[in-house]
Amino acid sequence: MKQVYQRRSKCIGCAYCVGVAPGFWLMNESDGKCDLLGANLIKNEFVLDIFDDELEQNQKAAEICPANCIRIE
Repeated sequence: MKQVYQRRSKCIGCAYCVGVAPGFWLMNESDGKCDLLGANLIKNEFVLDIFDDELEQNQKAAEICPANCIRIE
């Protein structure tokens, strides 16, 4: 099992992640940043466990994020 990490404070609200993985990402209209759905806040990052079949779309989100606030481990 992999984990998606989001440093939300670095998010610029481009919503590219929402475009490639809408089941995991949602634009938060109250502050214009993207939320990692179902994630838990651990220290300074939001963390979500994902299955292998969910990896590809989240990797795309991490790759296209211009703020580099998403990573997969």
